[in-house]
Order: sequence, then C-alpha cells, then structure tokens
Amino acid sequence: MATLSVTEDCEQLRKAFAGWGTNEGLIISILAHRNAAQIKSIRQTYAQTYGEDLLKDLNKELSNDFERVVLLWTLDPAERDAFLANEATKRLTSSNQVLVEIACTRTSQQLLLAKQAYHARFKRSLEEDVAYHTSGDFRKLLVPLVGTYRYEGEEVNMTLAKSEAKILHEKISEKAYNHEDVIRILATRSKAQINATLNHYKNEFGNDINKDLKTDPKDEFLAILRATVKCLTRPEKYFEKVLRLAINKRGTDEGALTRVVTTRAEIDMKIIKEEYHKRNSVTLDHAIGKDTTGDYEKMLLALIGHGDA
Repeated sequence: MATLSVTEDCEQLRKAFAGWGTNEGLIISILAHRNAAQIKSIRQTYAQTYGEDLLKDLNKELSNDFERVVLLWTLDPAERDAFLANEATKRLTSSNQVLVEIACTRTSQQLLLAKQAYHARFKRSLEEDVAYHTSGDFRKLLVPLVGTYRYEGEEVNMTLAKSEAKILHEKISEKAYNHEDVIRILATRSKAQINATLNHYKNEFGNDINKDLKTDPKDEFLAILRATVKCLTRPEKYFEKVLRLAINKRGTDEGALTRVVTTRAEIDMKIIKEEYHKRNSVTLDHAIGKDTTGDYEKMLLALIGHGDA
C-alpha cells in the first residue's frame, strides 16, 4: 500500500470526525476494506500526522455495537486477542469459551504474539490472569491451554495416536473427564497429532469423542472440553455454531457476532460462511442483514465479504 494512500486514508478519517456529525459511511468505506498490515500503517501515520491516537478518536466519535466492531477491527490481531482474553477473565458468562477459542484456534505463533501483547497492555501474563480468575477443573484445563506452544508440523505418530486414543476412551468411560492425561493430550499435542488420535478414537470405539463428552448436557466443564476439541480439529464448525447461536430468534448476541467476524474475517471467514449456509440453508449475509441494522450491519457485512474481494 503506497504511502500516498495511507496519508489519504488518514485525511479521510480525520474528515469523517470533523464537523457536527460523524461520517460513519466514510469510516466503513476505509477501515472495513483494509487488512491488518494496512490498518497498522494508518494508525502509525495518523499518530504522526495529528498527534492523536486513532483508536481514541474512534472511541470518542462512535457508540454501541458499531463502536465495538470498528475498534476491535482496528486493533492489531494480537492486541485484539489480548483485549478479548482479558475481558474474558473478568466476565463470568461463557467467557471460558472465549479463552478456549483464542488458545485453540490460533497458530502457536499467533497465540505467542497475543500473550506478548497481553504483557505490554496489562503488565501481567495471560496465564496468571487465567489462573487467578478460574478455579477447579476449569483452571486445570485453561492454564495449560493458554500456556502451550504446540508443534505446528504435519508429522503424525500413529502408534502414539492409538495409545492416546485408548487413554482418552478409558478416562471418558470412567467419567474421569478432568484426568491429567486427558488434559495433557488436549493441551500439548499438535493439531495434526490430535486429529490422528481422535480419528483413531472414532474408528476404534465407534463414537465421535464429542458425542461421548455429551453425557450430561448441563455440565459446564464437558461443554468446555467439547469446545476445546472442536476448536483444535474443526474450527470452522465451531465458529459456525457460535454464529448460529448468536443470531437467533430470541435476540442477537452482538458480543459473539462481533468477536467472530472481527477475528476470522482475514483467516477463514469464507469457509465459515460456506459451513453456515450448508447448516442453516440461508447465507450468513442474509442472517446478519435480517438481525442487525444501520452502520453496525454495514460494517459486519463489509467485513464478512473482506476476503472475497
């Protein structure tokens, strides 16, 4: 992206804030169509040119769901993960799921960068905050999940896959869901190795592991274990479900909708959209259009089309 267009973007954003009202359309037309690297340049140039922080100006000018989606999108991906993870340690509701999501759907490098951004912003480690704000089985699982640095290669040890599938089956049959070996396998093995282990589990014992982890639908820890498995093995299916639950007849969960759209727009949104269409017989664009309004809707739709351009 040429320096000229970065300067131009900054001037246009400045213009969007000028005068009596904020020009939301102009903000969307710029930020929703720039990638992470471009937005980083815009933030730097904006600060150098005007001596102001773009995020602070956006915060001042915007409000509600639209403000949140724009601010999250404007953050660097690692800063965004750090912010979401920190928020999750402070909230009681379904926040463990957000921690699992960040720990298990990011690459090892992305998770590391998020943890470094966490240090820089909060002057503490993500691990210590997760440990402090959780207890019991949740702490036992979540601390190693956020603390891990998984091997990213495709190599698989089939002998190990068989023996660990057997261990998982034994412990799950005994309802020892919090057993240290269950946690060790899910928290340390590479995604390729876990996939091999869980394929063997299904072939050998007849059930998908998540089916065996569904014995008690009300058990919160089992729900988090299932989310961990899904995030590690089929992230697109996991995110489709989060979106499906966020956009429903009982009202929209804007928090979840905003989080998934901003964190996946540049990663796998195309696959998530296909998965959503397949599962719900309507397109994600249509569902969002029906469930949201105004600038918030425009920004979301621009972001989910981000990778299609």
